[in-house]
Amino acid sequence: MQKKKTLYILCAVIAAACALAVWHFQSVPNPAKLASETNEQNNKEKRVDQEQERLKTANAQMEAKKKIDKIQDLNEKVEQLVKAMTLEQKVGQLLMVGFKNPVPNKEITDLIEHKYIGGVIYYDRNMKSAKQTAELSNSLQQSALKSNPFSIPLMIGVDQEGGDILRMRNHVSPIPSQQELGKYASPQEVYSIAKLNGEELASMGISINFAPVLDLSAKDSRSLGSQPENVYEKGTMVLKGLNDSHITGVLKHFPGNGRSSIDPHIDTSSVKANQLDLENSDIYPFKRIIQETDPQNFFVMVTHLKYPAYDAKKPASLSSIIIQKLLRNKLGYKGIVVTDDLEMGAVNKYYSYKDLGKDALNAGADLLLVCHEYEHQLEVYNGIIEAVHKGEVKPSRIDEAVKRILLFKLSTIDQPIVDANKADQIVGSQQHALIIQQYKQNHGLSEEKTKQQ
Repeated sequence: MQKKKTLYILCAVIAAACALAVWHFQSVPNPAKLASETNEQNNKEKRVDQEQERLKTANAQMEAKKKIDKIQDLNEKVEQLVKAMTLEQKVGQLLMVGFKNPVPNKEITDLIEHKYIGGVIYYDRNMKSAKQTAELSNSLQQSALKSNPFSIPLMIGVDQEGGDILRMRNHVSPIPSQQELGKYASPQEVYSIAKLNGEELASMGISINFAPVLDLSAKDSRSLGSQPENVYEKGTMVLKGLNDSHITGVLKHFPGNGRSSIDPHIDTSSVKANQLDLENSDIYPFKRIIQETDPQNFFVMVTHLKYPAYDAKKPASLSSIIIQKLLRNKLGYKGIVVTDDLEMGAVNKYYSYKDLGKDALNAGADLLLVCHEYEHQLEVYNGIIEAVHKGEVKPSRIDEAVKRILLFKLSTIDQPIVDANKADQIVGSQQHALIIQQYKQNHGLSEEKTKQQ
């Protein structure tokens, strides 16, 4: 009996101890759960702080815009804009990107509305008809004007050189190749054809044409020829024709791709020529146009090829020696420097996208082309922001580039929205067809002979 009693007491004690342990376990916070709850609370507070900061910035920028809109002097307006913009807004202005659809998709919408991207480049994948392209331009511009606190328009660009490089060729006028124009056309004919090309682009809401090609070559259909003086003269007329149609041209590919047999889309190569030879030939057309033309009327695109005579290590697009010392200091160019597409094999095989944007800006480029993949565009964008935070890119370099871009936009893109119905009347018009037909008749250029050029 005594043993049973003792056993009952022992069981009761054990049960009480177990109950106490359970109560203690339940009352003591689980470390993992506690950490999770703490993180969630911290994240919630962080989101609240971020939203408050965003609203504070938005209100400050709204007030700043009211004052900026009243400023008449363009340079002062740009100065105040740059002071009021966030780093993210500035970096967005430095990129021109491509996307894959004939209508705005989620990627380009995100880049414009949340990354404040400053420019878009079109390819055949975007352009199906004149009216559709104009409507696409309007849609993208409206998105940019609405989402950007300062209503900064987009630069919309295209490669419309002529010949093989002709977007939406079944709808636009059949612009001859530059090689053909360089060989046969008079300066006035070059001007007239460039002007009608520009009129068609402008009617579709496009403001930038990546032409003329000033590379010296007797064989490349994209080149105006191998004679520096002729290339300079004809290149000047291409630029003038575009400008008179409210299109900004782009001289490419500085310092000149003509000597290379390797396509920079595929891989890198080096131009084996000394400085004197390059400056008396390949660089000559660029030099003359830079000396004689308002830098607000054109950009200069820098190639990804290497020029050991100037820089033995870096491609031109990432070389401060070529961009700053040669192009800016020696040749005196003060306008916008744009890179060739950073997704080309000549650079993306050897550099990460994270580094490409940073290195191009540090070399002196202002506008960076990333023409195809959304992921690469984000890598370049985020890489630049990270580089600024780490002190790898100076804020003053960002501001310098943004000022050039804003000054160009505010002085040039005064009517970003176009009449889409007029585009159908202008693009591929009978009037334009007659200009090209007359040029061919003047030089006895049949369709078959043109194909053989």
